[in-house]
Amino acid sequence: MINIDELKFDEKGLIPAIVVDSLTGRVLTLAYMNRESLEFSMEKKLTCFFSRSRQELWLKGETSGNYQHIVSITADCDKDALVVVVEKDGPACHTGTDSCFTAPVFESDELSQFTMDGLYELLLGRKANLPEGSYTTYLFQKGIDKILKKIGEESTEVIIAAKANDKKETVYEIADLAYHIMVMMVEMGISVDDVRKELASRHVIDHKVKQEKMTGDNK
Repeated sequence: MINIDELKFDEKGLIPAIVVDSLTGRVLTLAYMNRESLEFSMEKKLTCFFSRSRQELWLKGETSGNYQHIVSITADCDKDALVVVVEKDGPACHTGTDSCFTAPVFESDELSQFTMDGLYELLLGRKANLPEGSYTTYLFQKGIDKILKKIGEESTEVIIAAKANDKKETVYEIADLAYHIMVMMVEMGISVDDVRKELASRHVIDHKVKQEKMTGDNK
């Protein structure tokens, strides 16, 4: 851990803070902190910034209720910028959007960024519009029983590939299984965030169990 005194605040006493969602890894906003707001943030474990327009501290969520609970704060190699990882209670942007970064400036034709969230949104669109000729449309039209049957089949394919120690085939079958599970999630109204939060809660429990075990071993 480095000391606050090691951070390099600019000539106005500010340091940029890039706020990132701990669950999705998405950049939520770029704000600024001074020493006082940073110390407050660390003490309260809530993001507190310095408003350059109002020239005062502002606690994120104080009026909206969209607090940001700090998971970690990390400085860059030059110690003149911060990444603040948070669990958020609501939209990060004052416009009501999940992130302040919503206006595309450039996108490569050759390279694309795949995310589970993007796939989920695509499947939501398939369920809403049911385009003809789409396999996903076929699954939604057949209903939950068909979807579950496919999940069973794909699970078996994963087991067979893994048992044969065929890494390439196993990856292929895992992708098929993941897709069908996502279709089931959309059908049942289960979001990607629901699963992330469940996994995150298990991580906390697992961490506590490990600590308790270590404490017991030292007795």
